[in-house]
Amino acid sequence: MSAVVETRLPRNARTFRLYRSLPRLLKDPIGEIEQIGRLAGGDLVRVDFGVFRAHVASHPDHVQHILRDDADNFLREGTFWRPLHRLFGDSILGEGPDWELSRRSLQPVLTHRHLNAVADRIAASIDQSIEDLARTAGTGRPIDARAEIGTIVNTAVLKVFFGDKISGADNERLLPAFENIATAIAFRFLLPFLPESMPVPGDRAFKKGVQEMDSVLFSVIENYRRNPDDGTDFFSALCEARTAEGEEVTDRWVRDNLVAMFATATETTVGALTWLWPLLDAHPEVARRLYEEVDRVVGRDHVGPQHLPDLTYTKQVVQELLRLYPVGWLFPRRAVAPAEFDGVRVKAGDTLLISPFLTHRLEAFWPRPLEFDPERFTVGRVAGESRRHRYSYFPFGGGPHQCIGMHIFNLEAELIIAGLLSRFRPVLSGQVPETPRIGATLRPRTDVEISLRAI
Repeated sequence: MSAVVETRLPRNARTFRLYRSLPRLLKDPIGEIEQIGRLAGGDLVRVDFGVFRAHVASHPDHVQHILRDDADNFLREGTFWRPLHRLFGDSILGEGPDWELSRRSLQPVLTHRHLNAVADRIAASIDQSIEDLARTAGTGRPIDARAEIGTIVNTAVLKVFFGDKISGADNERLLPAFENIATAIAFRFLLPFLPESMPVPGDRAFKKGVQEMDSVLFSVIENYRRNPDDGTDFFSALCEARTAEGEEVTDRWVRDNLVAMFATATETTVGALTWLWPLLDAHPEVARRLYEEVDRVVGRDHVGPQHLPDLTYTKQVVQELLRLYPVGWLFPRRAVAPAEFDGVRVKAGDTLLISPFLTHRLEAFWPRPLEFDPERFTVGRVAGESRRHRYSYFPFGGGPHQCIGMHIFNLEAELIIAGLLSRFRPVLSGQVPETPRIGATLRPRTDVEISLRAI
């Protein structure tokens, strides 16, 4: 039996009364959350918003119990899922029969074998996008790193997801709509217990973005229904899915899953790679090693899947990026039945908040946790660190609900980094604060502008 459910003398969880510091929370939410993580030190604690309370679980033992060992008792439901449910509905990011159907339908197109089969297409798309970027960025003028990386990622993802079923015009509508949604949802995500009848900043932009996105997606779905094909892309797999009773799935179910998969496949990659440039600027030795590896493995070739096995340090850089800045930084769960964590009792219906951002910064498991050090993920070094808990690092979640798009992320991120650094050396324009801006994902507080110098 896991240590988290051993019977111990009951005790009350330490409580942080956030309603007393609401102005400070709204001004610097991630600072308040980091403070809670430091003071908790891995203990299960409670946060009190006055009208809403939740437990925060950061110790890897507790995380493992919630996500894997007793996953059926901790569901993706409750207050913190309301803003996300408005966007993703009953999809791969839900629970129950709809989640099971989504996973069963998408799993065949997310296997290593299938991704290996489309890896060349992803690499070709990334290479073409970098060629396009070279025409405008080769002058050395600063560019918005997030916007340019977003274009590269989204173009590749849309080709893999939709094949040739989405037009360039629809693409140009879909991408900004989703970007607007991702920023507009931030306030609701931070304070999800506020009633939807109470207007908050971002509501109007969120509604407009969803309407634009739905206009594109439902039109594409309708076209496919009229002219189905035998494609092997995500879109075709979803449209051809059948319920347990053999019935055709609804257009809404297809739409919800497309949005969920698009969000996880793009936001994670774009978010992580936006943080890369200020980190390389602040750690020139890491940058030097990364450049040397890309020069040695890729040279002036067009980067492709054949290069990935030898890009070992590149992979470590990506892993450390996700340790410091896990894009999916908060995983809410609702307890179905009572549970106990080292003597702290959780009642049925209680909300538990799991945060890779906090767990990845626990000093008991990560020496010098605030330092950017890709060497942590050297294979021999990881194997020799006996205290590295399986759930001390979980940027993609864990257990049955582990993100099924993580292989796409790894493929995209490594190809983009190698492709860019085989052509350019980035130069950061201005300072970027290390503390992220909080929302549904973690983003830099300021725009990240870089100049790309051709080599």
